[in-house]
Amino acid sequence: QVQLVESGGGLVQAGGSLRLSCAASGSITSASVMGWYRQVPGKQRELVASITSGGNTNYSDSAKGRFTISRDSARNTVYLQMNSLKPEDTAVYYCNLEVLYILQPSTHYWGQGTQVTVSS
Repeated sequence: QVQLVESGGGLVQAGGSLRLSCAASGSITSASVMGWYRQVPGKQRELVASITSGGNTNYSDSAKGRFTISRDSARNTVYLQMNSLKPEDTAVYYCNLEVLYILQPSTHYWGQGTQVTVSS
């Protein structure tokens, strides 16, 4: 059973930076995608950034140029460096791990979420 443990959220002023971390426990032997999503009350959870086990990255338009996702595959850990934070980045950020299989649907795991609050 895979578990995701997040850390690094908090309160920061606009223009500041935060670094989120997410460590996956358990054995992950298949290819996978690790990513960060965020959600505000009343809205759907949205993708912020993702990175494959091969290192390919994908960013939302709002994250491009400000956020950087990286991954330490040896430690099954993903990071999200968030710079130039804006009040609209305020949300609960969730780590996601999607384990890919060849002949069956992928499996998603979620972290418990970490609050990021950006004050103006």
